[in-house]
Amino acid sequence: MKKTILFSLMFLFSLMPAQKKTPVVGNDRDVHGCIGSAGYTYSQIRNECVRVFEQKIKLKEVDSDKGYASMTAVIFSKNMKKAEIFIPDGAAKSIILERQGKSKVWKSGKAIKDSYVLIPYKKKGYQIKKNDVVIYH
Repeated sequence: MKKTILFSLMFLFSLMPAQKKTPVVGNDRDVHGCIGSAGYTYSQIRNECVRVFEQKIKLKEVDSDKGYASMTAVIFSKNMKKAEIFIPDGAAKSIILERQGKSKVWKSGKAIKDSYVLIPYKKKGYQIKKNDVVIYH
């Protein structure tokens, strides 16, 4: 009789939901294995996790009304035909732009609701336009 009660209790406890565990810092990998809390996001062009703030080409937000200016980065493919931009307020983590012919203009495809354009700015810089308005330079 005691064994029956003991096994019944063990069975009932096994059906109870597990207690919520405290999240472990650094245990927030995305589908690509990138750890967001460590500053990593997935780069489609490089096919690896990158830290946007460590990239060579960084652009600052223009006319921010948030009280602070965010930044973005640009990563080019090896053949310079594609550029990847990381827009913090976008639905996607990054947007791929494609170069138009031999020009130095990269544009987003029609699959994206907004139109993004990357163009050279000053001597060594770039600027990003969203729907013909400069948002980063």
